[in-house]
Amino acid sequence: MANESRPCPCDIGDRFDYGGRGQEVQVGHIKAYLCKPPAGTDKAVIVIHDIFGWQLPNTRYIADMLTTNGYIAICPDFFVGQEAWKPSNDWASFDDWVKTRDAGKIDKEVDVVLKYLKDQCGVKKIGVIGFCWGGAAVQHLMLKNPHLKTGVSLYGVIRRFADKHSLLHPTFFIFGEKDDIIPLEQVTLLEQKLKQNCKVDYEVKIYPGQTHGFVHRKREDINPQDKPYIEEGRKDMINWLNKYL
Repeated sequence: MANESRPCPCDIGDRFDYGGRGQEVQVGHIKAYLCKPPAGTDKAVIVIHDIFGWQLPNTRYIADMLTTNGYIAICPDFFVGQEAWKPSNDWASFDDWVKTRDAGKIDKEVDVVLKYLKDQCGVKKIGVIGFCWGGAAVQHLMLKNPHLKTGVSLYGVIRRFADKHSLLHPTFFIFGEKDDIIPLEQVTLLEQKLKQNCKVDYEVKIYPGQTHGFVHRKREDINPQDKPYIEEGRKDMINWLNKYL
Protein backbone atom coordinates (compact mmCIF):
# COMPACT_ATOMS: atom_id res chain seq x y z
CA MET A 1 0.00 0.00 0.00
CA ALA A 2 1.09 3.57 -0.58
CA ASN A 3 2.10 5.37 2.58
CA GLU A 4 -0.08 8.37 1.86
CA SER A 5 -0.13 9.56 5.47
CA ARG A 6 3.62 10.15 5.46
CA PRO A 7 4.69 11.23 1.99
CA CYS A 8 8.43 11.26 1.45
CA PRO A 9 10.74 13.15 -0.96
CA CYS A 10 10.05 10.54 -3.62
CA ASP A 11 6.77 8.98 -2.59
CA ILE A 12 7.29 5.41 -3.79
CA GLY A 13 3.76 4.12 -3.30
CA ASP A 14 3.56 0.39 -3.84
CA ARG A 15 6.59 -1.16 -5.49
CA PHE A 16 6.06 -2.95 -8.78
CA ASP A 17 6.50 -6.69 -8.81
CA TYR A 18 8.28 -6.42 -12.13
CA GLY A 19 11.36 -8.14 -13.47
CA GLY A 20 12.11 -6.15 -16.60
CA ARG A 21 12.63 -7.26 -20.20
CA GLY A 22 16.10 -5.81 -20.65
CA GLN A 23 19.54 -6.64 -19.34
CA GLU A 24 22.17 -5.11 -17.10
CA VAL A 25 25.30 -3.97 -18.93
CA GLN A 26 28.60 -2.32 -18.02
CA VAL A 27 28.96 1.13 -19.55
CA GLY A 28 32.41 2.48 -18.83
CA HIS A 29 32.72 2.91 -15.06
CA ILE A 30 28.98 2.46 -14.36
CA LYS A 31 26.32 -0.22 -14.64
CA ALA A 32 23.12 0.34 -16.58
CA TYR A 33 19.82 -1.31 -17.44
CA LEU A 34 19.41 -1.53 -21.22
CA CYS A 35 16.38 -2.52 -23.26
CA LYS A 36 16.15 -2.56 -27.06
CA PRO A 37 13.11 -2.85 -29.35
CA PRO A 38 12.88 -5.83 -31.72
CA ALA A 39 13.22 -3.57 -34.77
CA GLY A 40 16.41 -1.56 -35.16
CA THR A 41 16.34 2.16 -34.35
CA ASP A 42 18.76 5.08 -34.16
CA LYS A 43 16.76 6.77 -31.38
CA ALA A 44 17.39 6.32 -27.66
CA VAL A 45 16.16 7.69 -24.35
CA ILE A 46 18.29 7.95 -21.22
CA VAL A 47 16.16 7.28 -18.13
CA ILE A 48 17.36 9.00 -14.96
CA HIS A 49 16.17 7.28 -11.81
CA ASP A 50 14.84 8.83 -8.60
CA ILE A 51 16.38 8.47 -5.14
CA PHE A 52 15.47 4.77 -5.09
CA GLY A 53 18.07 4.06 -7.73
CA TRP A 54 18.52 2.40 -11.11
CA GLN A 55 17.27 -1.02 -10.00
CA LEU A 56 13.79 0.12 -8.93
CA PRO A 57 11.28 -2.07 -10.83
CA ASN A 58 8.94 0.91 -11.35
CA THR A 59 11.64 2.77 -13.29
CA ARG A 60 12.56 -0.30 -15.35
CA TYR A 61 8.89 -0.68 -16.24
CA ILE A 62 8.95 2.84 -17.74
CA ALA A 63 12.19 2.05 -19.60
CA ASP A 64 10.52 -1.02 -21.11
CA MET A 65 7.49 1.08 -22.01
CA LEU A 66 9.79 3.37 -24.00
CA THR A 67 11.15 0.31 -25.79
CA THR A 68 7.66 -0.85 -26.76
CA ASN A 69 7.29 2.60 -28.35
CA GLY A 70 10.34 2.05 -30.53
CA TYR A 71 13.19 3.54 -28.49
CA ILE A 72 16.36 2.04 -27.09
CA ALA A 73 16.07 2.80 -23.36
CA ILE A 74 18.98 2.92 -20.95
CA CYS A 75 18.82 3.56 -17.20
CA PRO A 76 22.35 4.05 -15.84
CA ASP A 77 23.36 3.98 -12.18
CA PHE A 78 23.87 7.70 -11.69
CA PHE A 79 24.76 7.07 -8.04
CA VAL A 80 27.86 5.27 -9.40
CA GLY A 81 27.73 2.38 -6.97
CA GLN A 82 26.65 4.43 -3.95
CA GLU A 83 23.65 2.98 -2.17
CA ALA A 84 20.19 4.09 -3.25
CA TRP A 85 17.76 5.43 -0.66
CA LYS A 86 15.59 2.87 1.11
CA PRO A 87 12.06 3.61 2.37
CA SER A 88 13.17 2.17 5.74
CA ASN A 89 15.99 4.73 6.11
CA ASP A 90 15.72 7.47 8.73
CA TRP A 91 14.34 10.56 6.98
CA ALA A 92 16.26 12.76 9.41
CA SER A 93 19.41 11.71 7.55
CA PHE A 94 18.04 12.43 4.07
CA ASP A 95 19.58 15.89 3.60
CA ASP A 96 23.05 14.58 4.40
CA TRP A 97 22.50 11.57 2.15
CA VAL A 98 21.41 13.59 -0.88
CA LYS A 99 24.33 16.04 -0.54
CA THR A 100 26.63 13.24 -1.71
CA ARG A 101 24.43 12.61 -4.77
CA ASP A 102 24.22 15.88 -6.72
CA ALA A 103 21.80 15.83 -9.67
CA GLY A 104 23.87 18.64 -11.21
CA LYS A 105 27.06 16.57 -11.27
CA ILE A 106 26.25 13.71 -13.61
CA ASP A 107 27.93 15.08 -16.75
CA LYS A 108 30.83 12.61 -16.68
CA GLU A 109 28.40 9.68 -16.54
CA VAL A 110 26.16 11.15 -19.24
CA ASP A 111 29.15 11.55 -21.57
CA VAL A 112 30.06 7.87 -21.07
CA VAL A 113 26.46 6.80 -21.79
CA LEU A 114 26.23 9.00 -24.90
CA LYS A 115 29.44 7.45 -26.26
CA TYR A 116 28.13 3.95 -25.55
CA LEU A 117 24.82 4.62 -27.30
CA LYS A 118 26.53 6.04 -30.38
CA ASP A 119 29.39 3.52 -30.62
CA GLN A 120 27.68 0.32 -29.45
CA CYS A 121 24.04 0.90 -30.42
CA GLY A 122 24.31 3.08 -33.54
CA VAL A 123 22.18 5.82 -32.02
CA LYS A 124 21.94 9.24 -33.67
CA LYS A 125 19.14 10.98 -31.72
CA ILE A 126 19.00 10.92 -27.93
CA GLY A 127 16.46 12.27 -25.44
CA VAL A 128 16.30 12.06 -21.67
CA ILE A 129 13.59 11.61 -19.05
CA GLY A 130 13.91 11.64 -15.27
CA PHE A 131 11.89 11.30 -12.09
CA CYS A 132 12.17 13.55 -8.99
CA TRP A 133 15.98 13.61 -8.41
CA GLY A 134 16.26 12.52 -12.03
CA GLY A 135 13.80 15.21 -13.10
CA ALA A 136 16.10 17.85 -11.63
CA ALA A 137 18.97 16.18 -13.51
CA VAL A 138 16.98 16.50 -16.76
CA GLN A 139 16.62 20.24 -16.23
CA HIS A 140 20.38 20.46 -15.59
CA LEU A 141 21.13 18.61 -18.84
CA MET A 142 18.64 20.65 -20.86
CA LEU A 143 20.49 23.78 -19.75
CA LYS A 144 23.92 22.68 -20.92
CA ASN A 145 24.31 19.43 -22.90
CA PRO A 146 24.38 20.08 -26.68
CA HIS A 147 24.21 16.38 -27.61
CA LEU A 148 20.69 15.73 -26.36
CA LYS A 149 17.61 16.59 -28.45
CA THR A 150 14.85 16.87 -25.86
CA GLY A 151 13.89 16.09 -22.26
CA VAL A 152 10.95 15.25 -20.02
CA SER A 153 11.27 16.21 -16.36
CA LEU A 154 8.74 14.36 -14.20
CA TYR A 155 8.20 16.07 -10.84
CA GLY A 156 11.79 17.31 -10.90
CA VAL A 157 12.80 19.05 -7.70
CA ILE A 158 12.61 22.69 -8.88
CA ARG A 159 14.58 24.24 -6.02
CA ARG A 160 17.78 22.53 -7.19
CA PHE A 161 17.87 24.69 -10.34
CA ALA A 162 15.54 27.49 -9.35
CA ASP A 163 17.59 30.28 -10.94
CA LYS A 164 18.33 28.68 -14.33
CA HIS A 165 15.83 28.70 -17.19
CA SER A 166 17.67 29.26 -20.51
CA LEU A 167 17.01 25.79 -21.90
CA LEU A 168 18.89 24.57 -24.98
CA HIS A 169 16.32 21.96 -26.01
CA PRO A 170 12.54 21.45 -25.96
CA THR A 171 11.56 20.33 -22.46
CA PHE A 172 8.32 19.02 -20.98
CA PHE A 173 7.69 19.44 -17.24
CA ILE A 174 5.18 17.15 -15.51
CA PHE A 175 3.86 17.95 -12.01
CA GLY A 176 1.16 16.67 -9.68
CA GLU A 177 -1.36 19.10 -8.20
CA LYS A 178 -1.10 17.54 -4.71
CA ASP A 179 2.68 17.12 -4.64
CA ASP A 180 3.85 17.84 -1.07
CA ILE A 181 7.47 18.09 -2.23
CA ILE A 182 6.93 20.62 -5.03
CA PRO A 183 4.38 23.30 -4.05
CA LEU A 184 2.31 24.80 -6.86
CA GLU A 185 3.77 28.26 -6.23
CA GLN A 186 7.17 26.85 -7.26
CA VAL A 187 5.62 25.52 -10.47
CA THR A 188 3.99 28.90 -11.17
CA LEU A 189 7.34 30.66 -10.66
CA LEU A 190 9.04 28.16 -12.97
CA GLU A 191 6.47 28.93 -15.69
CA GLN A 192 7.03 32.68 -15.27
CA LYS A 193 10.81 32.33 -15.49
CA LEU A 194 10.60 30.07 -18.55
CA LYS A 195 8.29 32.55 -20.26
CA GLN A 196 10.83 35.32 -19.65
CA ASN A 197 14.04 33.45 -20.48
CA CYS A 198 13.38 30.35 -22.57
CA LYS A 199 13.88 30.52 -26.36
CA VAL A 200 12.97 26.90 -27.16
CA ASP A 201 9.70 24.99 -27.00
CA TYR A 202 8.58 23.94 -23.53
CA GLU A 203 5.46 22.89 -21.69
CA VAL A 204 4.56 22.79 -18.00
CA LYS A 205 1.58 20.59 -17.14
CA ILE A 206 -0.09 19.97 -13.78
CA TYR A 207 -2.16 16.79 -13.36
CA PRO A 208 -5.23 17.17 -11.09
CA GLY A 209 -5.21 15.41 -7.73
CA GLN A 210 -1.86 13.68 -8.27
CA THR A 211 0.87 13.27 -5.66
CA HIS A 212 4.62 13.02 -6.07
CA GLY A 213 5.76 10.08 -8.17
CA PHE A 214 2.41 9.37 -9.80
CA VAL A 215 3.59 8.56 -13.34
CA HIS A 216 5.90 5.72 -12.39
CA ARG A 217 3.84 4.36 -9.54
CA LYS A 218 1.16 1.69 -9.77
CA ARG A 219 -1.30 3.99 -8.05
CA GLU A 220 -4.26 2.86 -10.13
CA ASP A 221 -4.42 -0.34 -8.05
CA ILE A 222 -5.05 1.74 -4.92
CA ASN A 223 -6.97 4.77 -6.19
CA PRO A 224 -8.91 4.00 -9.40
CA GLN A 225 -9.56 7.70 -9.95
CA ASP A 226 -5.83 8.22 -10.49
CA LYS A 227 -5.54 5.74 -13.34
CA PRO A 228 -6.56 8.15 -16.15
CA TYR A 229 -3.96 10.71 -15.01
CA ILE A 230 -1.21 8.11 -14.74
CA GLU A 231 -2.00 6.93 -18.26
CA GLU A 232 -2.24 10.53 -19.51
CA GLY A 233 1.15 11.39 -18.01
CA ARG A 234 2.79 8.38 -19.67
CA LYS A 235 1.10 9.12 -23.01
CA ASP A 236 2.12 12.81 -22.85
CA MET A 237 5.72 11.77 -22.14
CA ILE A 238 5.80 9.45 -25.16
CA ASN A 239 4.11 12.03 -27.42
CA TRP A 240 6.69 14.67 -26.47
CA LEU A 241 9.58 12.30 -27.24
CA ASN A 242 7.94 11.31 -30.54
CA LYS A 243 7.62 14.96 -31.51
CA TYR A 244 11.24 15.93 -30.87
CA LEU A 245 13.11 12.69 -31.56
